[in-house]
Amino acid sequence: MLHFANWKIATVLAVSLAGLLFAMPNMFSSEMRARFPSLLPNQAVNLGLDLRGGSHLLLEVETGVVIKERLEAVIDDVRSNLREQRIRYTGLRADKQAVMVRITDPERLDEAIALLEDLAAPVTNGVLGSVATVDLVIEVLDENLISIALTESAIEQRILSAVDQSIEIVRRRIDELGTTEPTIQRQGSERILIQVPGFDDPARLKTLLGQTAKMSFRLVDVTARTEAPPAGTDVIYDESNPPRAYVLRRRVVVSGENLVDAQPGFEQQTNEPIVTFRFDATGARRFGQVTQENVGRPFAIVLDNKVISAPVIREAILGGTGQISGGFSVEEANDLAILLRAGALPAPLIILEERTVGPGLGADSIAAGEMAAIIGLLIVIGFMIVSYGLFGVFSDIALMINIGLILGILSLLQATLTLPGIAGIVLTIGMAVDANVLIYERIREEVRQGKSPISAIEAGYKRALGTILDANITTFIAAVILFQMGSGPVRGFAVTLAIGIVTSVFTAFTVTRLMVSVWIRRRRPGAVPL
Repeated sequence: MLHFANWKIATVLAVSLAGLLFAMPNMFSSEMRARFPSLLPNQAVNLGLDLRGGSHLLLEVETGVVIKERLEAVIDDVRSNLREQRIRYTGLRADKQAVMVRITDPERLDEAIALLEDLAAPVTNGVLGSVATVDLVIEVLDENLISIALTESAIEQRILSAVDQSIEIVRRRIDELGTTEPTIQRQGSERILIQVPGFDDPARLKTLLGQTAKMSFRLVDVTARTEAPPAGTDVIYDESNPPRAYVLRRRVVVSGENLVDAQPGFEQQTNEPIVTFRFDATGARRFGQVTQENVGRPFAIVLDNKVISAPVIREAILGGTGQISGGFSVEEANDLAILLRAGALPAPLIILEERTVGPGLGADSIAAGEMAAIIGLLIVIGFMIVSYGLFGVFSDIALMINIGLILGILSLLQATLTLPGIAGIVLTIGMAVDANVLIYERIREEVRQGKSPISAIEAGYKRALGTILDANITTFIAAVILFQMGSGPVRGFAVTLAIGIVTSVFTAFTVTRLMVSVWIRRRRPGAVPL
């Protein structure tokens, strides 16, 4: 086992040098890394919220809104279908998780039930997405009263879908801010945990995430009075001071779902910040048709039930593009463009918990972690030299390479290092020499049995290998389970621990064996210095 072919030596050296090369950028500031030649790696380890400072938010998806919207859609469908078939009804309303309607013509009750059963949509579940049930259950109560209720599986599916969609949209919005390595993950069934390292404007983050960003274009009814709006209209206010009321037709001309792009810009004549937008083919066709039919009339751009602009249509807009102006600042225009590009949230987000970690606290954590690592490293180095002499020096050199490999892999993967991650590195420093202790003690036993130095060393490495692998594989399995079952800081600890286990086995067994092999070839020792 002490013989190394040239290609094996080259491989060990290449892996070790590559790890140290990728770890090197962590020794320099970001400004210095930017000046590195393109051939050299320039990516450092990303620091987590507890080390770098930043914003921490715990949000809850207001899933009741999702259920309410589904019930409102059912009410509209019930009204439309019954009117189309001229079936008389009364008392159409939503009641908790069901829609109630009373059929006034008993002879057409069965016809109405058959008509309403067609409103049910399939609910899929399971890994393969097999259809299990429908989302509505039709039940006849007393005196021709029909209940159209949402099933439990439909409610669970809609909540799950709303949270998943919210996570994706939140991720898009935060990514648009240009931050690195945000943590966005589900916590429980309806909550979302967000950690944004290095983002020093938590108020802006809350504003950006707190808006549902449901956008629509609706015509303004200029003939109606706000005190007595006609049926089919809504009174919606803008954000001026005092707020101005608009009577808007309830029918949405074009919705934000038809937007494919939105960018901040400036009005050429007034130089005020604006947001330009572009529709898809369907939205462009519908928008062009409406503007062509309503030249000279105002239409409102509504965002989260607030009128942000109500311009008059001067001419038909057939290109599928337009602009929004509303006295924005540059930052407000940029944030609005981010919201529109990322899409609307399916439901509002409620901020349950907010924490801001200052960079000073993060610097203190880094300093404490570095001090712990240095103290642990010095103690381990001293112990190995005192206990095993020259072979202890070999172990210490391998330990330094091991730390470089860990940092290099974390940098290459662009992993996020947290305070528990530093704890994982400190633990790895202590565990890294365990394999060498096993090997060296085994070599001592072989020497006591009278074997020659080369035979004792070779037997020590060979017989200790099984024990080393068993111990490290079980620890690696534990790290994998921690990563799968844990979240946030626990995952950071698991990642550094798992990487440290792999690199420790490589350095403690292979690298030290290579150094011992080279030493034996050159010195031809008559005794083992243990």
